[in-house]
Amino acid sequence: MYKISSLEGKLILFAVILASGMAFLDGTVVNIALPVIEAKFKTNIFGIQWIVNAYALMLSSLILISGSLGDNFGRKKIFIYGIAVFILASFMCGVSSSISQLIIFRGLQGIGGAMMVPGSLSIINSSFEHSTRGRAIGLWSGFSGGIAALGPFLGGWLVQTFGWASIFFINIPLGLLALFIAFKFIPESKNIAAKRIDYFGSLLVFLGLLGITYGLIEGPNIGWNNPLALFPLMFGLLLFITFILTSVKKPYSLIPFNIFKSNLVVGANIVTLFLYFALSGVIFFLVLNLQQVQHLTPLQAGLGLLPTILIITFLSGRGGSIADKFGPRLPMIFGPLTVSVGMFLLALSGRNANYFTQIMPGLILFGLGMAFVIAPLTKSALSVEEKYSGAASGVNNAVARIAGLLAVALLGAICLFLFTLKLDSSIRASRLNQTEKKQILEQKDKLAGIEIPRSFSPDAKVLAKNEIEDSFVYSFRYVMGINAFLAFLSATVAYFIIPPTGKKSF
Repeated sequence: MYKISSLEGKLILFAVILASGMAFLDGTVVNIALPVIEAKFKTNIFGIQWIVNAYALMLSSLILISGSLGDNFGRKKIFIYGIAVFILASFMCGVSSSISQLIIFRGLQGIGGAMMVPGSLSIINSSFEHSTRGRAIGLWSGFSGGIAALGPFLGGWLVQTFGWASIFFINIPLGLLALFIAFKFIPESKNIAAKRIDYFGSLLVFLGLLGITYGLIEGPNIGWNNPLALFPLMFGLLLFITFILTSVKKPYSLIPFNIFKSNLVVGANIVTLFLYFALSGVIFFLVLNLQQVQHLTPLQAGLGLLPTILIITFLSGRGGSIADKFGPRLPMIFGPLTVSVGMFLLALSGRNANYFTQIMPGLILFGLGMAFVIAPLTKSALSVEEKYSGAASGVNNAVARIAGLLAVALLGAICLFLFTLKLDSSIRASRLNQTEKKQILEQKDKLAGIEIPRSFSPDAKVLAKNEIEDSFVYSFRYVMGINAFLAFLSATVAYFIIPPTGKKSF
């Protein structure tokens, strides 16, 4: 066991922060580039949803088995393999020449990320003394999250300066540095009592999530009554339920269900599900709003997210220290409440919003809430016997990634439905001629990325632009309201389930 102040401890922490930060960075960098990628490949909301969710699907479905692989074969070994896969996939994403290729290689990135992220936390859990573990997790959360939060700013600059492919190439030098440090300094550890790996359970989770995600994304595209959307959705739900029912009785289950005897672990994972659903929904749609409605450049949109970046980076460590001293319950209540208020304020912003009065206050509260909840939330989810640290880390990370996966798919369907409803009503009642109305409504699946034809008169262009942006704002407000409610629900769960300090959690 190491202390954070020791040289070995600093190097171990640096390696896991760098690798995790790289995985998290990729998600935020890609988000800021989505409007540019949408225009470059002439795709629609479904295409950019898959760019995000191909990564999230592989990450969420394989994190569970990756944690178990680390417990069985060595946490350092799986961690290093994950970095190598991520570097290769990043290069392939950067040289993709079609939306299909990009989606496939994003999935490969997700495989690498699934091997890295749970490995980071389990390495911390098995390498640092208990008295400093909360601060180590806080530093990991803060700096890896801070690196990720730099994604919008860095991504915006890269896209404007070097093109969209550069957002993937940036992972290569970071990955090589993390690979070297990890190989040289991280000690190997494993669970000597580890049991058989549940490969069949992992397959059920993957196919279940694939079916659910495909159904939710394609449903608005081809129609909810279409068997090609309805059957995958129902089949995915059935497989996921089957996984849970069969896993409870397995002695070598993908998820060791005895970790859920702790109210602390149960509460932390429920809070993670609701809070990270809301978090992913805000990031995905706020980026679209800032660039397609508020007309900020990618770099300006990245700079606009700077308050959240700085707050999460510099205050997450303090959140871990507070949890070490006073317990996780209070920060897990007040953190999500603060996030909820921030999301509510973001919902109030309209077209041509003033950034400093209508957007920044919400982002500040959003960052404050996340900074104080991330570390105690993570530490609570890992409050298990050390031999289960890899599996517990995998479960918590899987819950967070599944939340993000479902958020982009489900909120995308809701947003498109509301956008279409408002746009159809507004355009049909407008002064545009029938041909112009048809040209706009045919592109409704692009949301605010609809391209107004050059044949439109100047007045028609302004009218169409206003109706498109108003329709997006209408749907955006509902989506932010849903996210604010889920963040509030996270605080409610923490209040009723997370035990007060000093009380048993079993």
